[in-house]
Amino acid sequence: MPFHKKCDVITFNGTYILQRTLGDCKVFLYDTGAFFAEVFYSPKYQKVLMINAFDKLVGLDPYLEDISLDDLSSKTCM
Repeated sequence: MPFHKKCDVITFNGTYILQRTLGDCKVFLYDTGAFFAEVFYSPKYQKVLMINAFDKLVGLDPYLEDISLDDLSSKTCM
């Protein structure tokens, strides 16, 4: 999927989950329902550097310490 299409999908269908820091970048995690997406943003350059889309749960490994199961269950049970 081209970069601009990924941006559209995340903007219109993505649900923000959380962020982490990786080097000088902030990495924002989104769930689209069909896949997860990481948006790598550079505060220094004030732009999105890359979008990484994945659908395997192993891609969530960097976030496991920061994801609260209580938060996730309260969002899905509503």
